[in-house]
Amino acid sequence: MTAPVVHLDSDNLLYEYGLHTQRLFPWDVLNAPFESSWALAKPRTRSTLHSHHEHEIFVAVRGSAVIECDGEETPFKAGDVAFFQPGRRHRLLNDGDEEFMFYSVWWDKEMAEKFLASPRAQSVEAAARSEATA
Repeated sequence: MTAPVVHLDSDNLLYEYGLHTQRLFPWDVLNAPFESSWALAKPRTRSTLHSHHEHEIFVAVRGSAVIECDGEETPFKAGDVAFFQPGRRHRLLNDGDEEFMFYSVWWDKEMAEKFLASPRAQSVEAAARSEATA
């Protein structure tokens, strides 16, 4: 059996929060307690300064940029991971001449509760309990 794969479609990215994105969730083959997307910051662009009720992480994949969170700036380069608590005003600054790509994952209590209440999550949890007692 082959693994389901979502391919990055660079030619059909959406424009949101001042960045070019491709949302990966919801995904029919996977029930997850989070949502996520690829995000591409073109050279000399800045994402929209915003806050929200979800927790969020950015995983830097390619290039270098700067993260602004509550007015403080931090260098952010490939291999780095940033965490934003709910309510923090944040954005990404790419003032350089190269594209910057990162992967964003966000979650909240409602997403986790929906995941835990789903039949698929319950069957995975039951299988894990069964393996633990075997």
